[in-house]
Amino acid sequence: MKMTELPLNADSLTDFQRDGYVAYRDFFSQEEVTELRQKLAEYIELLVPVLPGTEAFFEDLEDPTSLKQLQRMSHHHRYFHHLARDSRLSQLAQQLLQDEVVVKEVSWFNKPARTGKATPAHQDGYYFNLTPNEALTLWIPLEPVNEENGCVNYVPGSHLRGVRPHGSSRVLGFSQTITDYSGEDRAAEVLVPANPGDLLIHHSLTIHGAGPNISQRNRPAFGMVYFAQRAKVDTVALEAYRRKLEAELKSEKRVA
Repeated sequence: MKMTELPLNADSLTDFQRDGYVAYRDFFSQEEVTELRQKLAEYIELLVPVLPGTEAFFEDLEDPTSLKQLQRMSHHHRYFHHLARDSRLSQLAQQLLQDEVVVKEVSWFNKPARTGKATPAHQDGYYFNLTPNEALTLWIPLEPVNEENGCVNYVPGSHLRGVRPHGSSRVLGFSQTITDYSGEDRAAEVLVPANPGDLLIHHSLTIHGAGPNISQRNRPAFGMVYFAQRAKVDTVALEAYRRKLEAELKSEKRVA
C-alpha cells in the first residue's frame, strides 16, 4: 500500500503525551481505504474458514454473518504483514513512543448493526503484560463511526496513572474491564468520531471503550499494536492470561 505523507509534528506529540491519544484526519486516501476493504473481504472468504477458533470470533458459531473479531492477521496474510511494517506507520509509532518499535498485531473488530455490544472500559496494557508498559494501538475505521454506532471514547491523561484493576467483562473480544470505573471516569470521557481514512492512536495505558451499535450500519475497524523496544513481556503472566481466556471462551461456547 502506498500511503499519504506522514503527519509528524510537535503538536501531535505534545497532545499524545498529555492526553494519551491523538487523531490524524485523512491519513489514508479513499483509494487506500478501498484496498483495505478488498483485502479484508479476501481474508474473510479464503482464510476465516480454516483459522483456529481463537483467531476468528463469532457472536454465534452457527451464523457466519456474526463475525465479530479477527486476531493475528499479519501472521496469516502477506498484505497485513506488510501493512503493519510500513515504514511511515512504524516511524509515527517511534516518534510517539520515543523509541524503536516492535510490530505485534493486526486485528479487525466489528460491531454488527443493531446488535453490536458496548466495549467495556479497559486498558490494552492490562493484556500486554509489559515492563515498562509502553505500547500503542492504531485504530483505522472502515466506515463512518459516531456515537450512534459506537465511536471510541477516551479518558484523557489516564495513561499517566498506571494500570487499573481489571476483572471479567463477559464481552466477546474484550474479556476484561476496569472494576473500579467510576462516575468521575465517565464524566471525563471524550467521544472521538472518525471517518474512513482517519487514524486514531492511543497509549497502552489510556482508558478507553465504545458504546453499542444501535444504528443500521456495521462498525468495522482495524487495530494495529506496536510495543516500544524497551518494553519487555512477562511471558509467564501472558501465557497464564491466554489459557484463562481460552477456557472462558470455551465455557461460553464462543469457540469450538
